[in-house]
Formats: sequence, C-alpha cells, structure tokens
Amino acid sequence: MFSPEPANEKQLLKAVLAPLLDDFLYWFDLSLTALEKKSLSFMAPGEQEDLIARIRQAQGEVMATKSLFQAMDGNAGVDVQVLMPWHQLVSECWQVAQKRRQLEGEA
Repeated sequence: MFSPEPANEKQLLKAVLAPLLDDFLYWFDLSLTALEKKSLSFMAPGEQEDLIARIRQAQGEVMATKSLFQAMDGNAGVDVQVLMPWHQLVSECWQVAQKRRQLEGEA
C-alpha cells in the first residue's frame, strides 16, 4: 500500500489536526459562554455545573495539546482515544444548545 512521505504526513497533520483543535476550542468557548450566562430550565444546577467543569477540563487539555503540537512544529499527532472524548463533549454541547433553542422557541 502507498505510504505518504514524512513531509506529506506533516502537512496532512497540520491541515487536519490544527483546525480540529481550533474547532474544539471554539465550541467549548461558545458553550461555556452560554452555560455561564444563565441557568437552563431543563438541567439541574448540578448537571449544568458538571457540564461546565467538564468543558473547562477539556479546554485545558485541548490547549495543552495545541501548545505541544505547535512546539513540535506539527511533528506530533494525537491518538483517537484522546480526541473522542472531546468530540463526544462537543456533541453533548450541541445537544444542550439545540434543546435550549427549542425551549426558547416555545416560550
């Protein structure tokens, strides 16, 4: 099977991983802003606080990963096992935002 040259792999990592990390940070920041602004009627306060804490934790992890990626000049990848929890958390944030929009639309 064809194997890309190392320079191509590095470019591919930069083209895919860097924007992905930025996307995670964007959605986590947007979600935090919304969650910290007001209490959500469909979530218990403890649930909302837990979600905020998990987002902050993931934000720190993504920022550390992004810093390491930049310090290594794109010569480091991130295991899918690390990315998946961030992806799942972004999906959860999207679901919360969708439910909030639905309920606000009904009011």
